[in-house]
Amino acid sequence: MPRLRFIHAADLHLDSPFRGLRSVAPDIGQMLQQATFQTYMNIIQLCMDEKVDALLVAGDTYDGADRSLQAQLRFYQGLGQLNDAGIASFVCHGNHDPLNGWLAQLKRPPLSWQFRETVEAVPLDPGAPERAIIYGFSYPRQDVTNNIARTFRHDPERGFAIGLLHANVGGDTDHANYAPCTIDDLTATDINYWALGHIHKHRVLQQQEPTVVYPGNPQGRHPNETGERGVYYVEVDDNGQVTLQFRPVDVVRWEAVTLDISDMDSDQDLVDVPTQRLEDTLAAAERSVLCRVRLIGRGPLHSTLQRDGYLESLRIALNSTGVQRLPFFWCERVVDATLAPLDREARRQAGDFLGTVLRSIDGLRENPDGLSDLRKTLDDLFRSTRFRKYFPEGYNDAELLNMLRDAEEHIVTALVDEP
Repeated sequence: MPRLRFIHAADLHLDSPFRGLRSVAPDIGQMLQQATFQTYMNIIQLCMDEKVDALLVAGDTYDGADRSLQAQLRFYQGLGQLNDAGIASFVCHGNHDPLNGWLAQLKRPPLSWQFRETVEAVPLDPGAPERAIIYGFSYPRQDVTNNIARTFRHDPERGFAIGLLHANVGGDTDHANYAPCTIDDLTATDINYWALGHIHKHRVLQQQEPTVVYPGNPQGRHPNETGERGVYYVEVDDNGQVTLQFRPVDVVRWEAVTLDISDMDSDQDLVDVPTQRLEDTLAAAERSVLCRVRLIGRGPLHSTLQRDGYLESLRIALNSTGVQRLPFFWCERVVDATLAPLDREARRQAGDFLGTVLRSIDGLRENPDGLSDLRKTLDDLFRSTRFRKYFPEGYNDAELLNMLRDAEEHIVTALVDEP
């Protein structure tokens, strides 16, 4: 039996709208309006199914300072269900739901704790304070730009400690630099597990000593928030060792689908190939999918895609198939990034600069040692925060070949004038 079990969630953004949707079917629209609430209830159910000790929510429970009454009622109802099951909850506020925003006068369940604007230390179990101490901080206002992590401090003699904080660790350039800090700042506090919020992609920044985790937001809300979304189920043993399991809880999933038209010959292909890919994506997700389809490559259908209104007609055709079931798929947009045909083999044999580049790329594809050298170069770039966002973490050989293909397309486009 683990010493401690809890669910680490963040960035619920309850009652926030989905962005990037056009002409969505009424039934789908109604489902999307409830998606953040249903995702939250999935979290509550997970807590009860796993019989955890606590739920931790690391900020941005709501989408704005003037959070809706509905959002607050639904949130407290969920905490009440946990309370009735003997499960505690600990909540801090972030930049989207600071303490100076409107708060309805609602009764908080007895086993729920809301942290205030100074760091507080609260035992997870008042009857057995040696099990764990939870430290937390809530934003008093939206713009908290000082290093809050340095104000946390734990005495290791008091046992296992959890820090609950909404912050930008390591200067992630894709998110506002609220409560900025570094891994070294977190380590210096003697906190054992950092339950972070703010970054919307789940990631483990450090596995142990201390464990530093972002669960990401549990429900993607726009085309840039793709892939599985969820929370972390955390177990801590008697020696303080942490075991992490990511648990998807999203109701609807955003996905990006990229298709090459090089092998497509007809309008029927432009319907059938994306439809099959979307069917496969739906099956893999095991939940409803919202998607953006991006067409790339060179081929004869490039000119067809340029026809006025063609992309919108194609989107409608895809959706006529996708909404006929539950779970559904819905294509939000078809993006044309295709180019006119190119005789690659003829250009490869040419003695100009482009021919040299194409031969070099083929050499990398066909030579395992060449791919290994390329991987080492990319790994060096990945260590730089400046370049890291351009490379997928933990990419495999297939993804490396895809990156090589994309690089070739960029080079060819830059060097060849379209007819």
